Formats: sequence, C-alpha cells, structure tokens
Amino acid sequence: MKLLFATQNSHKLFEIKHLIPSNIELIDLKSINFSEEIPEDFDTLEQNASQKSWFIFNKTGINCFADDTGLEIEALGGKPGVLSARYAGEVKSSTDNVKKVLSELKNISNRNCRFRTIISLIIDSKEQLFEGVVNGKIISKPTGYEGFGYDPIFIPDGFLQTFAEMPISEKNKISHRALAFNKLKTFLEAF
Repeated sequence: MKLLFATQNSHKLFEIKHLIPSNIELIDLKSINFSEEIPEDFDTLEQNASQKSWFIFNKTGINCFADDTGLEIEALGGKPGVLSARYAGEVKSSTDNVKKVLSELKNISNRNCRFRTIISLIIDSKEQLFEGVVNGKIISKPTGYEGFGYDPIFIPDGFLQTFAEMPISEKNKISHRALAFNKLKTFLEAF
C-alpha cells in the first residue's frame, strides 16, 4: 500500500522510515511536489494532527497520515505544548525554542515533562488516531547532537542520556513518536 506522510520535516521522515513496515510504500510531500503550507490552527495536538491529515487527503486523494507533537512541561502549565515548534516565534528555530524553555525554567526545580505525539491516519476517507507518550525531565543545558527539536534537553524517565545523545535505533524504541507509530504500524499490518 502507498502511504503519504504529510510532513515537510525531514527529521520526522528520517525517524519514521526506520519504523515503516515492509508492506507499505512510504512517500512524502516532496516526492509528489507538494509545497503548500499545511495548516495547524487548533489548540490541541489531536485537532492539529487531524486537520493536517484531512487537508492533505482532500488535496491529494492519497491515503496519508500526519502527526502533531508537543513537549508538555509541568512547571509551565503544559507549555510549550501545541506551540512546541514555534514556541520562540514563527521562524520555528529549535535553538531559540530550547533557549526559551531553559530561560523559563532557570530557577525552577520541577523539571518534569512529557513528549506527546498524536498521529492521524486517513485511509479511504476513514480516520484513526494513535497516541504515544514518554515522560521525562528537562536538563539545564543542551547535551548531544542527534535528533532535533528539544531532544538535547530531554532525558526520558529511566535513562541517563538525552534523546540527542541516543543513536536513532535506541530512541526509536522508546520515543513518543515511535510509540504512536508502533500503534499505527500494528493497525497497518492488519490491512
């Protein structure tokens, strides 16, 4: 089955390609020359993931999935949450986002947080949602060079390394995106 990943984020595509079942031909927006801005107008990850996948499905007619991910920090009332990618501004700079989070947590001892991913899958005009959550802590300075986004400041519970210090093979066993995607994968394998 051909399945379109409705993202323009090459880092997400790289992670997902390592998880895709062999019976699925994964294509991306670039491979179909789709460059329109994908809307994210809602206040929840669920609504944004759904909006993105329906937008792409309605435009292309291709079975697809989209995700929305947020870092939810306890001491910041769940922020950056749905605004994670553009927390420090519309430029969507990971470096600036990390700096803003660290600045806001400067004198705060509660560093508990979670990464949450919602995937919306549309096949033959029917939608399914899948969720992945990983709890962890925010450290005081970026560490590691792998991954992207907030990975250099996020240590998952039960581990001593940030996501940015882990090889992709290890991160893909425990990450929020991998957990949501494994649920999607199980669903697709039944097709």
